[in-house]
Amino acid sequence: MPTPTVSVAESDTVGWRFDNTFSRLPEDLFTPVDPAPVPGARVSILNHRLASELGLDLGSLAPDAAAALFAGQALPVGSRPIAQAYAGHQFGGFTMLGDGRAILLGEHQTPDGRLVDIQFKGSGRTRFSRGGDGKAAIGPMLREYVISEAMAALGIPTTRSLAVVTTGERVYRETALKGAILTRVAASHVRVGTFEYAARRSAATLRALADYAINRHYPELAEAPQKHLEFYRAVVDRQASLIARWQHVGFIHGVMNTDNMAISGETIDYGPCAFMNAFDPNTVFSSIDRGGRYAYGNQPSITQWNLARFAETLLPLLDPNPETAVALATDVLEDFPARFESYWLAGMRRKLGLQIGEPEDTELIQALLNWMHKSGADFTNTFRDLSQKKLPVADRYQNGEFQTWHSRWRERIGREQQPEADALMRSVNPAVIPRNHQVEAALSAAEERDDLSVLHQLLEALASPYEERPEMAQYRDPPLDDFGYRTFCGT
Repeated sequence: MPTPTVSVAESDTVGWRFDNTFSRLPEDLFTPVDPAPVPGARVSILNHRLASELGLDLGSLAPDAAAALFAGQALPVGSRPIAQAYAGHQFGGFTMLGDGRAILLGEHQTPDGRLVDIQFKGSGRTRFSRGGDGKAAIGPMLREYVISEAMAALGIPTTRSLAVVTTGERVYRETALKGAILTRVAASHVRVGTFEYAARRSAATLRALADYAINRHYPELAEAPQKHLEFYRAVVDRQASLIARWQHVGFIHGVMNTDNMAISGETIDYGPCAFMNAFDPNTVFSSIDRGGRYAYGNQPSITQWNLARFAETLLPLLDPNPETAVALATDVLEDFPARFESYWLAGMRRKLGLQIGEPEDTELIQALLNWMHKSGADFTNTFRDLSQKKLPVADRYQNGEFQTWHSRWRERIGREQQPEADALMRSVNPAVIPRNHQVEAALSAAEERDDLSVLHQLLEALASPYEERPEMAQYRDPPLDDFGYRTFCGT
């Protein structure tokens, strides 16, 4: 059954206000492209809450109009679809890339004046598809929807998901799967990889991109005497903060290539990501990360490695003397570990209810993590249990090593005389995260039975992760056995 024909005017009743700032950059940074026709678009899920934040009224659309809009069959007035060019270091090796299955419609202006990218993912071939079909399957698109919205609810900077529609066609990976398109919302899709691409094109393209990124994401630096150096410093700082937040909730990105590091400081690309259950710094879920390059414990050092690649692209803008440029960038890059440690330690103190720093806090925190690793304790539940007025009765908490640590911690927290320490802890230690087995159950129901009820129940649980809701207790439990669990890229 073909997708219903919907007028452009009907799709515009939702309140779009498009601009096309990226497509005014040098033309070697993008290529015009239209979304591919699809035989039978159908809405799987719409994010009305996010739409409201963006000043959009999706309720004004009939189901067939919504399906046509988010399948790219009825483009809003003012949109100018393009595929962005970028490169990237993937598992350490440099590759020329680009949007092989994504199309940027343009930037929508929100009621508070922000510009946000509106991008289709899975909407057909582009010049950068490199032999791929440019399509996406329903499972990975719903997975990105779930995890990105969970990250937003946790308060972690992230791209967002506005809609998922099925296309009425099959895409072929290892088997035939239902085709789907995700509509992604982002501060922008400018990446470290975008700069790697621009630096290999021309000095003019690089400078135009850098000035664009500054004006869009760091406008306070536009008139700074050394604005490109300060831009680099600001990106380093945002990444240090972002990765610390990942570590605080046990999030493992899974594919931290330079093309998956957004200049805005948002988490981007939810391919083989997952949340850790039992604490282990060596945890890897991605099926393609056989060497553990992007393991949980490696995420800070890999971020610094990616930022070094970013610095290399900016050198011509930092100083005409190459040696001076390298020295300037190196000073900023070498500050990353201290910046990360500061953000990480501050967040871990809050997780333990500590509001005043003391020199031995790092050792106290590490002692807990060491015990958790040895005992196989659940990362999320351990911190949530500690935030309760009374520690739950469980065998693991009767362990002598833990009891010794617990006494030290209670003595330490008592010195602060902060009666609201428990409340502080509950505000930063989630009760609910996207447990891998719960996510898989929701995706299986959607893929195999076209049943989205399991997905909606999970999303409801994830929408308020810091609240203690008895009816959501099932979402707190880790799987009985997480051994061998693997995630996949979806391409």
